[in-house]
Amino acid sequence: MSHGDPDAVTGRQSPGRWPKAAPDDPPAAGPLVGLRVLELATVLAGPGAGRLLADLGADVVKVEHPHRLDPTRAMGFPAPDGGTSLLWRITSRNKVLRTADLKTGEGLAEVRAWAAEADVLIENFRPGTLERLGLAPEVLWEDNPTLVVTRVTGFGQHGPYAGRPGFATIAEAMSGFADINGAPDGPPILPPIALTDELTAVVAAYATMAAVHAGVGQVVDVSLLDSLFSFMGHNWAAYVADGTQQPRMGSQLPYSVPRNVYESADGHWLALSASADTVAARVAALVGVGDDERLSTFAGRVEHRDDLDAAVAAFIALRTRDEVLLAFRDADAAIAPIYSMADVAADPHFAERESTVTVDGIGMPGMLARFSQTPGRVRWAGRDGSADRTQPQ
Repeated sequence: MSHGDPDAVTGRQSPGRWPKAAPDDPPAAGPLVGLRVLELATVLAGPGAGRLLADLGADVVKVEHPHRLDPTRAMGFPAPDGGTSLLWRITSRNKVLRTADLKTGEGLAEVRAWAAEADVLIENFRPGTLERLGLAPEVLWEDNPTLVVTRVTGFGQHGPYAGRPGFATIAEAMSGFADINGAPDGPPILPPIALTDELTAVVAAYATMAAVHAGVGQVVDVSLLDSLFSFMGHNWAAYVADGTQQPRMGSQLPYSVPRNVYESADGHWLALSASADTVAARVAALVGVGDDERLSTFAGRVEHRDDLDAAVAAFIALRTRDEVLLAFRDADAAIAPIYSMADVAADPHFAERESTVTVDGIGMPGMLARFSQTPGRVRWAGRDGSADRTQPQ
């Protein structure tokens, strides 16, 4: 990763020179300092991967179309200052912004020149778009043989559905996730957050770094559907084995008993899971059914899950949340209050670990992982302008 510098006199980038943030911006920190990432992606999954790399010190340049900026700028809750959305401020944090029209010769040449100096290119166009633009991986490798090209799509670069538009909701529907999510007597339920986008961002970031480690130019093909389906592996294996299909069970699981949400006497909700025999035995004893031999084995608890669940529910319903938490803590059994964001804000654990940070007046999640010797950090929130201060005029 031997890279050049901006023009020492003007502070602007010469044509084809790698864009950098303004001199007074906080310096990069983390294990990926020196890694150059060119991001040609919009919305969440691709940009999310770029954000994860930027958090760890990578030099990420996000390129937008000059007249059709990333729609994430207006998605979700607005920022308090009335500018771009909070989602944009988080997803585009730590990134240098540039614009280029890939349908013009000038824009295409500029992006190709940047790609020649990058270590990674992340894109989420439909399959074949890079090729039609003249930016096929094979073309980019002529200038930069070790470039990693991470391609994030709904269905992947090949297969019957490769050309279809793909969004997280489609993956949540087709992966089998929605089918098992919901109440037993209710319809399938989609997640209330951008679950698959965020998950795919993590998959793309980890796969990208594996490719960088390999040290050869290659395509990393990441899809929303593959990413979520990979987490459904146990369900797929069960179906292949004997046709078993997990039913919708609300908050319960076939392989963890007891597991559910329960309401306390003062109207608070708590979540419990006791999949290990030792923990399940402590829970059973605490709620008054420890002598029931039917519940002494996993198979027995599964068969009589309703009886055990009812005993837990009755125990919790007679006590306040704090009384329940104390009783379970004394019994060395795992239970937790169900938090709202207000509860998260009041809990010192999140602040102590810097799970929550405030940058440029915007509250947001902190680092995904902590490094003891090379910690990353959030240097700035995603900016409102379509280009940073070093953008040539």
